[in-house]
Amino acid sequence: MPSPRTLAYAAAVGVCGLAGAGAVLAGLADSGDAVAAFLIGAAFTLPSVVLGVVVAVRRPDSAVGLLLVLVGATAMRIGVGELYSLAVARRPGLPLTELYAAVSTSDWMFLYVPAALLMLVFPDGRLTGPRRRWTAAGLLTVATLFTVIAAFSPDPYPPPFRHTRHLLRVAEPYLSLLNAVGVALLPVFLGLLVASAAAMVLRYRRATDAVRRAQLKWLALGASVLPLTLLLCWAGYLFTGGADLALIGLAATALSVPAATAIAVLRHDLYDVDRAISAAVTYGLVTVILLAFSTTASFVVGLGAGRASPVAAAAATAVCAAALAPLRVRLRRWVDRRFYPARQAALAAVEDLRARTHAGQAQPEQLEETLRGALRDPELRVGYRLPGETGLVDASGDPLLPGPHVAPVRLGGHDIGAIVRGATGSRELLREVASASALLVEVVRLRIEVSRALDEAEAGRARLLRAGYEERRRLERDLHDGAQQRLVSLGMAMRLAQRHLSDGTVDVDGLLDRWVAELAAAVAELRQIAHGLRPSSLDDGLGAALSLLAGTAPVPVTLDVADGDLPDDVSTTAYYVASEAMTNAVKHAAPAAIGVQVSRAGDRVTVRISDDGPGGAVIRPGAGLAGLTDRVTAAGGTLRLSSPAGGGTLVEAVLPCAW
Repeated sequence: MPSPRTLAYAAAVGVCGLAGAGAVLAGLADSGDAVAAFLIGAAFTLPSVVLGVVVAVRRPDSAVGLLLVLVGATAMRIGVGELYSLAVARRPGLPLTELYAAVSTSDWMFLYVPAALLMLVFPDGRLTGPRRRWTAAGLLTVATLFTVIAAFSPDPYPPPFRHTRHLLRVAEPYLSLLNAVGVALLPVFLGLLVASAAAMVLRYRRATDAVRRAQLKWLALGASVLPLTLLLCWAGYLFTGGADLALIGLAATALSVPAATAIAVLRHDLYDVDRAISAAVTYGLVTVILLAFSTTASFVVGLGAGRASPVAAAAATAVCAAALAPLRVRLRRWVDRRFYPARQAALAAVEDLRARTHAGQAQPEQLEETLRGALRDPELRVGYRLPGETGLVDASGDPLLPGPHVAPVRLGGHDIGAIVRGATGSRELLREVASASALLVEVVRLRIEVSRALDEAEAGRARLLRAGYEERRRLERDLHDGAQQRLVSLGMAMRLAQRHLSDGTVDVDGLLDRWVAELAAAVAELRQIAHGLRPSSLDDGLGAALSLLAGTAPVPVTLDVADGDLPDDVSTTAYYVASEAMTNAVKHAAPAAIGVQVSRAGDRVTVRISDDGPGGAVIRPGAGLAGLTDRVTAAGGTLRLSSPAGGGTLVEAVLPCAW
């Protein structure tokens, strides 16, 4: 037996042949109605046939693709039948007129058979179980028997086949029996259609696999467009006085059913089907209510203003709009509770946590636990994005690895975090939950920043305390080993010279010269020690001090220092930032040039030191840049390092300046 894919290809070729026959018949009919009928039939047929072939290619062992092609073939058969009638009316005596007249009035059951078979085999594409096989066989058998029995009817055919002779005849005694059998087949066929739909519903209830349930929901979503035809027909009679709008519903059905089926088979996770079903049901109910209000209002207002009165139409529209405005939100919540429980549970949980946090009964860090319970996803994670960092962290500040499905949390146009999906949930629901959780995420993110800032302040104070102790020990050592020893030696030499002044053995002039030299050396050492505390060059201003510093650098230094006096503590901090950054650049980057810029804007002084080295610098504990960070932080400022590989290094310190 040929494979389902081969049969789908053959059916598609048959549809193309049928379309070619339709084009010929449209030419024979030679009328605008014929061309319109052909185009409408082709438009209704094309989506189902194309998507059916795509499904057959991707799922060669499934009959779903074949049945989609057959669904499209029924639409083409209706169009070709209309064209054949128009052609016969213009050119009587066309071939197969008697056969078509006998079959066309009774083959309507075959229009439902492909869709019913699709419900029986979906989504596996196979008839599993004896009940489905018997139902499929019954559909084909009943449709065939009814078509044959109806062909024996002696009633005249409708125009343009009124004068066409009957191809099949039967004796009068048997005609009543055939008619009785034909009438009996109608409820049987209806029962088979109901059984086909019930099989799909039963399959959904028994399904434990989330994929299978999603596929069945997609098919139900596509079939939910069928009531749209009735609503549009209702709207057409209400607003235009005819059923022309129903054509839009038929076109939507011809596209939605094959599209939903193809998505279900090939990409069931393309979109959140629960959300789509909820939206479809919501807007369907809104449309029904709108049409009911419009009908009632038009009837009531039209009693006094006239049926075709514009005033009546305007009044009806105003009444409908006023009535539906407060109803839509409540209706959406009601529908979500029944068709989209995950969304309703998640949004309600977020709102409840926000209210309890505001009342002081909960902590915003419970967001992850709350969403895990609401979405039934134990692997869900909530990440927070801190300023200056590229990765995510959890509520405790530890790094968080993003998963394959991440919904960013944005607030005020800024990316402040993300919700990382675990094993369940859809991307659309995740994005909606992320939007609803933005305020809670922002609060947690700020708390993490404050906690880190406090930790950094404590660590900075500890490092500054250790640095102060180490500096005091260094000063003590330098004073003890340097100037103090010189002064002690000088005092001892002076005491010794005092004892020998009376005997004339001391060269007073020579001693004085040596003592002056020793004092000068001691003063120089004391100045050098004092320079480590505060450079004396700052007495002439920050610009002069940086000029002297740049003159000692082994590479060219470009200075750009804003005019104006600065507070002494700000000048000292800015000087040490420039000195340490230049020293690091010369020591580690070997740049060709260094740029130093000091600017002031309002109550902020910005110091920028840049070089054209290889980049790649980082702030390491115990290194010079770490000490600079502590010094700048202690002054109430911030220090930023930018050093991309191959892009040079920029050290920027922003210091508060009250003057």
